[in-house]
Amino acid sequence: MNPCASMNIGQKKRMYFYELNAEKFDSKMNMYDTNKRIEIIFSELLHEDIKGKKLLDAGCGTGWISKAACERKAIVISMDLGVKLLTQTARKCDSIRVAGSILNMPFPDNTFDVIISSEVIEHTPHPFAGVEKMYRTLKPGGILILTTPNKIWYFSVWIANKLKLRHYQGIENWTSWREAKKRLDYIGFKREIMIGLYILPFVHPIIYPLLDFFNRFKKKLGPIMINIVIRCRK
Repeated sequence: MNPCASMNIGQKKRMYFYELNAEKFDSKMNMYDTNKRIEIIFSELLHEDIKGKKLLDAGCGTGWISKAACERKAIVISMDLGVKLLTQTARKCDSIRVAGSILNMPFPDNTFDVIISSEVIEHTPHPFAGVEKMYRTLKPGGILILTTPNKIWYFSVWIANKLKLRHYQGIENWTSWREAKKRLDYIGFKREIMIGLYILPFVHPIIYPLLDFFNRFKKKLGPIMINIVIRCRK
């Protein structure tokens, strides 16, 4: 069954929030957070030489991770819901751009050496249905790098909305540390690295030194940190 087919109009509109506001997102993006995730993904989780490897940026957004992967000479396929996001990606790198959803990925089985999906699965009604599609399209032995918010911090969304610190109106389907482990294992992935990122929910220059300090303990403190960061293998 295609998970997209079961969505109502409201869910579809919320899932397409990023696409509808693509031109605004780079100006509102916190580049400390973006650069920190890119650093961890490519320096700590994906330490292999990816030159010539087929890499899918699943939910590429405006293309920062695609750009980093292109700089490392991977064959990068940038996928997101629509042309507005892909247009922003095209301004940053010369990747292959494909409009599509992680819930219905338009690729054959066993296509990719690496899939990176950062802060994406929580913006769908069925997060791990998307991860199942990633498993299908990875080659045997292929690597998945996944980042997603930790459900124990979901209350921070309510606080941020009340204080008007964010204006996101999309789907927020967060998962827990335990659930992520359970669901990845059930799908068939072999988890190799599982760490956390950020000890506080609000990324602001005044607390960057504090965040950097606690990020040193991202393995030990992972279950109580804001973001879950996982490397696993098919």
